[in-house]
Amino acid sequence: MSNLVDNYLCQYKITLRQLKNKCDEIVGDKSMHDALFRQQLDILKAEGNYRVFADLKRHNGFFPRAKNFGSENLDDVTVWCSNDYLGMGQNPKVLKAMHEAIDECGAGAGGTRNISGTNHYHVLLENELALLHKKESALLFTSGYVSNWAALSTLGARLRNCVILSDELNHASMIEGIRHSRAEKLIWKHNDVADLESKLSLLSPDVPKIIAFESVYSMDGDIAPIKAICDVAEKYGAMTYLDEVHAVGLYGATGGGISEQEGVADRITIIEGTLGKAYGVIGGYIAGSQTVCDFIRSFASGFIFTTALPPAAAAGARASVKHLRESQLERQRHKNQVEKLRRKLDLIGIPHLRNPSHIVPVMIKNPIKCKEISDILLNEYKIYVQPINYPTVPKGTERLRITPSPLHSDADIDHLVESLKLLWQQCALARVVA
Repeated sequence: MSNLVDNYLCQYKITLRQLKNKCDEIVGDKSMHDALFRQQLDILKAEGNYRVFADLKRHNGFFPRAKNFGSENLDDVTVWCSNDYLGMGQNPKVLKAMHEAIDECGAGAGGTRNISGTNHYHVLLENELALLHKKESALLFTSGYVSNWAALSTLGARLRNCVILSDELNHASMIEGIRHSRAEKLIWKHNDVADLESKLSLLSPDVPKIIAFESVYSMDGDIAPIKAICDVAEKYGAMTYLDEVHAVGLYGATGGGISEQEGVADRITIIEGTLGKAYGVIGGYIAGSQTVCDFIRSFASGFIFTTALPPAAAAGARASVKHLRESQLERQRHKNQVEKLRRKLDLIGIPHLRNPSHIVPVMIKNPIKCKEISDILLNEYKIYVQPINYPTVPKGTERLRITPSPLHSDADIDHLVESLKLLWQQCALARVVA
């Protein structure tokens, strides 16, 4: 064997010492590169903005309970920050539909939508989503992030001289889609219709214009003035692109979102939503005219070149959308528990942002304290609320983003409120004086 190695090394005119030196050089380069990465990670940690994942396993049928694999005793914890707002991820109808689809179709879709990956469950779900929003058509994506990125980047890139007017607090997926489109971008002040109109008034009537905004903003929980935005859009001949990801399933008579609740869905050019929040599964979508959906389907690389959702996910999402289109129980119970939590926080002076939505941001305003309080809640009180720090929110506005569900009991609410009360005393945090 030694002779074979020697012959090999001689053939390529390299000695064992040279080979070792080359290996050391590669290891050295790797160490140098890692040092560059580590330097920025260390800064992130020092600022209190380094993110640590909670290693949890949700208990089927017992939402919002989960097992915490980050604790020595595998404690059960109560999750208070889930985007599965209504607990539909464990709804029996949803699980039954997914099990049946797996038995019928297997695990994956088997390809992109264009090449063998369109399963009948995808078609049924798209029909259900079009019906939900009372639009001609809908188009399914692998996530809400992808649907925003793909749709906005395609619209901005393919419409000649297009100008996109973006609310300054739009989600990262919308910002990235607009940036990738290389279209002209104008940022208007958050929910400020007067500022939006002033920018629209400067644009030529001949250029395509798209107003991109959200209904419920996920960190502050405030809601856009959709009707007023539609009025301005129609006045200046602009299209509207509305992100309803934190509203679908939760608002409106059938879960169509804030646009349905306010009776303006028919005035929105494109409604974008997710299946991974209130609907409890995964996936994103857009809904609009048959022509606009066909346009995105035909030109969006984020749709064309990615493997389709598993049929079971589509089947489960369809079951969830259908159930929440017909049932009011989850929405009403959800609203009651949100109001109950707000009242009890007010009674003990815990500061939380006032908003008309289901999102309850408890303000800490310090990244290190925010992380510490989150850790104490998890490790000592068995309450999981992820700290929300920069860059998700601006520095100085760090918070615990609490999202009550219809499946949180009154006892769960009392335990959360009492735990926060004790921590506010221990950490000497400011209270709101009534």
